[in-house]
Amino acid sequence: MRRSITPMIALFVLAVPVLTYAVTWGMDPAHSSFQFKVRHLTVSNVKGDFSKSRGVVVIEDKDITQLRVEVTIDAASVNTGHAQRDQHLRGPDFFDVAKYPTITFVSRKVIKADADRLKVTGDLTIHGVTREITVDVEGPTAEVKDPSGNFRRGATATTKINRKDFGLTWNKVMDSGGLVVGDEVNIYVEVELVRK
Repeated sequence: MRRSITPMIALFVLAVPVLTYAVTWGMDPAHSSFQFKVRHLTVSNVKGDFSKSRGVVVIEDKDITQLRVEVTIDAASVNTGHAQRDQHLRGPDFFDVAKYPTITFVSRKVIKADADRLKVTGDLTIHGVTREITVDVEGPTAEVKDPSGNFRRGATATTKINRKDFGLTWNKVMDSGGLVVGDEVNIYVEVELVRK
């Protein structure tokens, strides 16, 4: 009887897939930032950020292409350092936060670009419109232990979008023929993660 059981056990062990070890990390809003830059009057750039956000990243170090990202940003937390402009951005001409209170990003595919860089493709939703974008990511870094005993790691991300692709079409033509607000928006993200 033992001779018949042993081959069966061996066959079972070989048939079981190798389990991966994915770790869930929560975004630390106090040490993360979502910034943007857009052309103004064709002569300068206006920078801003969103001060309220939350997110989760699932990392499988043995196969980093299995990385998953979900981020939610409070659209009303937009801040460019100018109260009147920020109020305009929150209104119907731009983010229309009363109707569309959040901006979200959900990853769909990850490609390893080189040793410490990734290309993360996913769905970005702004103003109720979802478009696929690709984000260049540096990281994630190796984990470290902070003074409180929490494990942390981080990443930097950049991308460019056309705001008109998301229904943000408001503009005015100047006497010189140029536009008040540029269409291309540069996005810069710094994320610090805490192991859950």
